[in-house]
Amino acid sequence: MSAWSLTGATPDQPVVADMGESDSDALSVSQAAELAAGALHGVPKITVLGEVTGFRGPNARSGHCYFQIKDESAALECIVWKGTYDKRAFDLRDGLQVLFTGTFDLYKPTGKMSFKASSFTLAGEGLLRQQVAQLAEKLRREGLMEPERKRRIPVFCTRVAVVTSLSGAVINDVKRTLRRRNPMVEVVCVGAKVQGEGAPAELVEGLRRAAAITPAPDCILLVRGGGSFEDLMTFNDEGLARAVAACPLPVVTGIGHEPDNSICDMVSDRRCSTPTAAAESVAPEFSELVSALDGREQRLQRVLEGKVVRAASACDGLGGRLGRAMDVRLERERRSLDAFATRPCLTSPANIVDRREVELAQTVDRFCTACERAQGRFAMELDRLAPRLRSSTAQMDRMGHGLELAASRLRSKGAQLLSAPVAELGRSAAALDALSPLKVLGRGYSIAYDGGGSVATRADSFHVGDALRLRMADGDVLATVDAVECVAAPRE
Repeated sequence: MSAWSLTGATPDQPVVADMGESDSDALSVSQAAELAAGALHGVPKITVLGEVTGFRGPNARSGHCYFQIKDESAALECIVWKGTYDKRAFDLRDGLQVLFTGTFDLYKPTGKMSFKASSFTLAGEGLLRQQVAQLAEKLRREGLMEPERKRRIPVFCTRVAVVTSLSGAVINDVKRTLRRRNPMVEVVCVGAKVQGEGAPAELVEGLRRAAAITPAPDCILLVRGGGSFEDLMTFNDEGLARAVAACPLPVVTGIGHEPDNSICDMVSDRRCSTPTAAAESVAPEFSELVSALDGREQRLQRVLEGKVVRAASACDGLGGRLGRAMDVRLERERRSLDAFATRPCLTSPANIVDRREVELAQTVDRFCTACERAQGRFAMELDRLAPRLRSSTAQMDRMGHGLELAASRLRSKGAQLLSAPVAELGRSAAALDALSPLKVLGRGYSIAYDGGGSVATRADSFHVGDALRLRMADGDVLATVDAVECVAAPRE
């Protein structure tokens, strides 16, 4: 039952209370809230586009988010539950244009209507900004934005390549700035689209052409004028950003105005707020160059003067030290020369020769005297020992004759002592030879051995199939017993 049927009015007619009816026909507040909640539940799930305002969340206790979404003429209370917000791809904040999908609900205790969002995504520029942020994070993880990777821009650039549109005012501003600040800087312009379809590819080609210029520029300016976020999306292209990072020459960007910041700005070697600022950064003003050269000239002069003064002082010190060292060395050499001059070999050389002749004559006399004394002693000793030598020789002759007689007797006695044992040994050898089993084997006999290697003396010690070894005069014969024949009965 609808609220209109309860009062008897139509949707286009105002509801007028009948003062004559009883109070029992009126709805309670709870019933009215229930009726409104039922009507809101009948509204299907819808998607609403609006701007986030008054954002509060996530709540410290519940984790839910409460805020409003609005357009130019209306506003809705909105709730995002904790589970939905935890699955977000971006954080909600005031000012974002967001697409919310959900249903309406009525909070009965206060009668407040809210839109419960079950999902939300960025819309328009917000979506683009989210995509740009994701790409920037991807390139940052790859290290393309690290300060260590960025190359140094020369302080004094003499040749600059500018990659931009040749039909806009930007190229004229860059040229005018470079001429004003330093007319000696050579500018090489490389045209490319900076907006619209195909612009990223043209800019990549422009960077390649600029890097291939001969002689090579000191750096490349990648610039364009201001515009909306969508207009600057060309410089958020991944391919163009990678081309900027991989360019063999340093790249200076001046894209848009001060608040604008594109991915190409992040990966370039130097980011400037505007194209004019980019041109100023690579071309110091001529007066600044003159002032810098003057300052450097003065510093160089002071440094050289200081070096000359220090070198002159060092030379003076070294000269003094050298003079003192030479004086000391000359004095030492003079004293050595004086000492050499006082030596006898230089004052009277003949005296040395005379002294040596006297010493030599004395030595000869002492040697002759010693030789004569030694010869006399030797003759006396020889005379003293001569009788003893003659006696010793005769004694040795007698001893030799005695030894010869003893040797003769020893040979004779030895033959007598060995004759009897030799004869006995011959008789014993003959007897052994006669009794040797090998002698018997030579006459045609053999010796039988059983399987255990023992000599077999009886035929009944063998059985059919037993192994048999026969010892002959010239070797052994191995055989197997086929039959056993006993010629006599075995003894007890």
